[in-house]
Amino acid sequence: MDSLITAAARALAAGDPLGALKRVALRDDAPGLALRGLAMAQLGDLVRAKALLRSAARAFGPKEAVARARCVVAEAEIALVSRDLGWPAKALDAARATLEEHGDRVNAAHARYLTVRRLLLVGRIEEAERTLAELDPAPFPPALRTAHELVVAGIAMRRLRTKAARDALTRAERAARHARIPALTAEVESAFLVLKTPAARLIASGEERLLLLEEVEALLASKAFVVDACRHVVRDESKVVSLAKRPVLFALARALGEAWPGDVPRDTLVARAFRSKVADESHRARLRVEIGRLRTVLRTLADVSATKRGFALAPRRAREVVVLARPVEEKHAAVLAFLADGESWSSSALALALGTSQRTVQRALDSLAATGKVQSFGRARTRRWMTPPVPGFTTTLLLPAPLPIDYD
Repeated sequence: MDSLITAAARALAAGDPLGALKRVALRDDAPGLALRGLAMAQLGDLVRAKALLRSAARAFGPKEAVARARCVVAEAEIALVSRDLGWPAKALDAARATLEEHGDRVNAAHARYLTVRRLLLVGRIEEAERTLAELDPAPFPPALRTAHELVVAGIAMRRLRTKAARDALTRAERAARHARIPALTAEVESAFLVLKTPAARLIASGEERLLLLEEVEALLASKAFVVDACRHVVRDESKVVSLAKRPVLFALARALGEAWPGDVPRDTLVARAFRSKVADESHRARLRVEIGRLRTVLRTLADVSATKRGFALAPRRAREVVVLARPVEEKHAAVLAFLADGESWSSSALALALGTSQRTVQRALDSLAATGKVQSFGRARTRRWMTPPVPGFTTTLLLPAPLPIDYD
């Protein structure tokens, strides 16, 4: 390993891409191309970074399997940051296996963390937890320990375990200080903000207020009867009933929950459930059928009783009925929620994360773009959607063999 490559690798490990480029900007050999690619990635030029890493992978000889594997892992990180969720996961698994076989534990672990982060983005939390359980962060350098704790915190937040998430972020903050990489510290600070940002809206007895994540956790652990509009379920302290595939029944349940302890007029229920401005006899007949179905699915949780002007909800065990809704509710809110992370997304990646068709996502994006809420750049397959500009990111991947200083 020559001195320029070593110096450039150290600069990248310290989060100094410009310092790395000063040393290898004119290098066209395989290690130089790879380090240039990583530097461009840290500077945010992801397209150029991907091209350089692919050139480096081709330039490494057949006997340099580890170096090629590191290029694949770096490209996978770029794909993750640019939200190219369709990037072949098998290629990353093969690269990780090669790194493990040759004893490169640090970069092999980094590959696993990329896999976990992708699983979290597409909502496969159980699989993410199983993959994370295979890793012990203790022997890793500070930057990788930070990545580990950020993933732990991400899983805990999605599981509504706010204490575990806060503890993980505290450990991540400590590791990031030891790593001395500003971008990594900023990522931890950004993650902390999630715990201080309203995560939901509580509607009860005609009043509304915003809830933090820990307040949502406390509410769901309470004895209240909750109509959860974030997950489309109805629950009390002992049972959960999913209405995710029955939107009419959920709309009725939510209307009744918002009005509790009062009742809801039949015409209002028709408007909420069937989106009809005028309630004729056919709508009222259909309402009676749907109310009967709602009584059936909620029979262990609550009764839906008829009143002179409509219907009212009567929980069997709970003394309080509340509705839990998203902080902001508007058309295509789910798409905006993913774009709010500040990264650029392709429509195919959004479709994968949302579990819907790409065409449906594209229509939503076109509608949001028409109102100025999102913007796009690129064309055809390279087209990406975002709200703020794409930030740079830090990579802990090093193409040369790990240096002794990395373990301090």
